[in-house]
Amino acid sequence: MRIQDADEAHLGGIAAIYNDAVLHSTAIWNERTVDAADRAIWLADRTAAGFPVLVALDEHDVVGYASYGPWRAFDGFRHTVEHSVYVRGDQRGKGVGRALMKALIGRARTSGVHVMVAAVERGNVGSIRLHEQFGFTHAGVVEQVGAKFGRWLDLAFLQLVLDDRAAPPAAVSDIR
Repeated sequence: MRIQDADEAHLGGIAAIYNDAVLHSTAIWNERTVDAADRAIWLADRTAAGFPVLVALDEHDVVGYASYGPWRAFDGFRHTVEHSVYVRGDQRGKGVGRALMKALIGRARTSGVHVMVAAVERGNVGSIRLHEQFGFTHAGVVEQVGAKFGRWLDLAFLQLVLDDRAAPPAAVSDIR
């Protein structure tokens, strides 16, 4: 398995993993599937904003992907990102998520990100445990803020402080 930046050749695999999560899990709180054209727009938007989109590849296929983007759209949050990691169903438990997390955290650190936030459905114990293994701490739960499959969903927040800066840079700047 190798981790690299995503490009147009990976869009079908990314869309397939995304759609599987939409249809069969509460990892993504959307109810509509996407196609490669939709993911092309998403990839272009992410990269234009300076955010990474990483893919995990086996010999032939995309087996997972990860990205981060703005946590909130206000200047004061510019040093914080929210990330996502998704692994193809038949590859879960094989280290793909761990490899993507490691690469994504490394990318965030070298890009000057101060805090990485995870928003995880409270019942997704596997994802929560993975985050804990990387040093994420629990930051709270907001109950019944989502709905899918005919039930309310609770959202757990976890965070990882990536550096030990005592204070942020004084000027508003693009840290990505």
